[in-house]
Amino acid sequence: MLLREVTTRIDPERCIGCGKCIPVCPSDTLAMRDGKAVVVGKESLQCGHCAAVCPAGAVSVGALDPGMLHFATFPFDPSWLPHGKADAGALVRLMASRRSCRNYRKDPVPRDDLLDLIKVACTAPSGTNNQPWSFTILPDRAAVEALARRVLALFQKILSMASNPLLRTGLKWIGMPELDAFHRDYADAVREGIREFRETGRDRLFHGAPAAIVISTAPGGSTPGEDAMLATQNLLLAAHAMGYGTCLIGFAVEAIARDRTIAKSLGIAPGHKVRSVIALGRPAEQWHTVAGRRRVEPGFLDADAIDRGDGRAS
Repeated sequence: MLLREVTTRIDPERCIGCGKCIPVCPSDTLAMRDGKAVVVGKESLQCGHCAAVCPAGAVSVGALDPGMLHFATFPFDPSWLPHGKADAGALVRLMASRRSCRNYRKDPVPRDDLLDLIKVACTAPSGTNNQPWSFTILPDRAAVEALARRVLALFQKILSMASNPLLRTGLKWIGMPELDAFHRDYADAVREGIREFRETGRDRLFHGAPAAIVISTAPGGSTPGEDAMLATQNLLLAAHAMGYGTCLIGFAVEAIARDRTIAKSLGIAPGHKVRSVIALGRPAEQWHTVAGRRRVEPGFLDADAIDRGDGRAS
């Protein structure tokens, strides 16, 4: 559901009539009247551009909660950082240093740290500022293990199906090759992971993480999947900066998509879709350098190539 209620307010006593809030408003919510900014529109993206650009502090947006930028575990400077003024090298170092953590200490994750991570995630952009995300926190190891049991039970059923060659072949012939691909690429590892979890307690799904965060999105919106993954990346980077390791658990996302009872057990509302499941905790790993990435060769297109429609640069 798109929230478009106009909650913008202009203090006429403080407004200096500069008009800077008018061109930055994507919804034409504001206009200049008699030398002052006024609210004229019937809809608003509630993005806060108008408040952020006002030099006199005359604009407020009631839908925005100032508490979402108050953090309990680290200091935060709320002044705007101009373009080009951040340390790009330090930012890239953070991005390159973040690695998927598969060995965790048992230390519990404090509640304030978890809540701050959610707030950081919510600073991500979203399509038409819809902010469709919801967050479910599994705050301790017992909760993580409970989800692991449900996920592994679902994959035990899939293993049983995948062990039937006639079923795999038949589905593949009618254009549903997923079960055959699972049998080829993952069945042995999943079978061994389930056995170890049940017999020895080794957790190859969540890697022993003491906490986890599930990010889901409400139906509707223009780009809910992309929005959720942008929030996810914010959270992963913030976690590293705060001293935590993280790992995206794709098997858990797949299991929740296939078995609605798992989503229900997590309190995920009907119609909402889980986009990421993040294992989280203090890392029991120490890296010494960053690793590279496979080479990519981006394509550069000029207007002629696009106009021709062939995607080939001249």
